[in-house]
Amino acid sequence: MTGLILHNYDFSNFAEKARLMLGFKGMAWRSVEIPPIAPKPKLTPLTGGYRRTPVLQEGADIWCDTRLIARELERRVPEPSFFPAKTAGAAEAIAWWAEQQFMRPTALYVSGINAEHMPEGLHADRARVHGVPVPSIEAVRRAATRNLHLVRPQIRWIADMLADGRPYLLGDVPCIADFSTYHVVWFYRGRHIDCRQELAPYPRLLAWRDRMAAIGHGQRTNIDADEALAEARAATPAPPRPSDPQEGDPLPGQQARIRPADNAKDWVEGEVTFVDAQEIALLHRDPEVGEVAVHFPRLGYDWRIAR
Repeated sequence: MTGLILHNYDFSNFAEKARLMLGFKGMAWRSVEIPPIAPKPKLTPLTGGYRRTPVLQEGADIWCDTRLIARELERRVPEPSFFPAKTAGAAEAIAWWAEQQFMRPTALYVSGINAEHMPEGLHADRARVHGVPVPSIEAVRRAATRNLHLVRPQIRWIADMLADGRPYLLGDVPCIADFSTYHVVWFYRGRHIDCRQELAPYPRLLAWRDRMAAIGHGQRTNIDADEALAEARAATPAPPRPSDPQEGDPLPGQQARIRPADNAKDWVEGEVTFVDAQEIALLHRDPEVGEVAVHFPRLGYDWRIAR
């Protein structure tokens, strides 16, 4: 069986973004449940050490980060579009704000309110990712209070975008700005303790949230991680598209390494197979699956030529 596989876990908000994007495109896909914290022994052979959630797989090709997953889905199914021309530029800027500025204080607020109800080891795992000491439960709770004052004005910005009655953030149809903002708002449902009361003063925001949720997840089938590994093992990476390297970029055939620029500092190393202004792909070899092409977005990622 061929087709798309999303490696995700239920309460990941970025995974929810990917699930909703698959639904928007009307796509059939398969789901592999992965652990929310390291180690991830049945994911690492596919990603070369990249540990964020989710990742998208087809055969021996792996796409990391929902920004790149959105562009890969758009390439396969251009309509309906995440990037309509009418909202180009503004949509991408809002998406970047939502995921780079709105998400972090939201995560600290919601996780802090639910400090004693998060999966065991999650706080310690996230502290390691960010390179900070493991916090006490009391410190996590205090962080919730501090970050509540950061999220409230940003919630109001979303409400202000919808104040004129438009159905979506930038007009009559959803775009990447909506998907990138929605999954942060979705996270307010919390875990044990619901945090959605922060949205209650804004009925138009709530109506927008419900319209986004109604998009659904498309045609989902759950499979075992071993099936995904077997598909990668039996496949070879798809032939790369022609590259369009920018000034100073690594070139196809060179060895390079890539990691997220903000945290999750593990490098993924391999041979460059494709590079352009939006994407860079490395051919990585792992004894469990053989050769896989691991694709990364350019924005938000560091790369180095391997010496």
